[in-house]
Amino acid sequence: MVIDFSSMYENTRDMEHFLEEMFRASPFAARRLPYPQVNIFENADSYVVDVNIPGVDPNEVELVLTARNLVIKGERKSPEGRYYRQERTAGHFQRVLTLNVPVERDKVTARSENGILRIQLPKAEAAKPRKIAITG
Repeated sequence: MVIDFSSMYENTRDMEHFLEEMFRASPFAARRLPYPQVNIFENADSYVVDVNIPGVDPNEVELVLTARNLVIKGERKSPEGRYYRQERTAGHFQRVLTLNVPVERDKVTARSENGILRIQLPKAEAAKPRKIAITG
């Protein structure tokens, strides 16, 4: 008696193929990413937000600092013309970054260089680490 297991393996291969197709990056996958992309890091004195906005006039970007959020608004304009392929996103954008730490609101600065908008959010004294002396 010969038992044929090939039909069981075919189902497995079909399922693997289905899952590969489902999770394969589609041309529209990049559009689901938040735009503009940001890097957020900290140094000893401040929190820094680097915003990737190549091709956007920094004078047309609006930055609003609320009690708990940093709001970044703007628009990337597409040149007029007939497109054969358009991979760079265009149109209005808005990112809202939640600030979970206190910052010195009056000392916040923003500078644009080479398509990167750098926002410096100086740490409030309450947020800076403090050494505690031990008495004995």
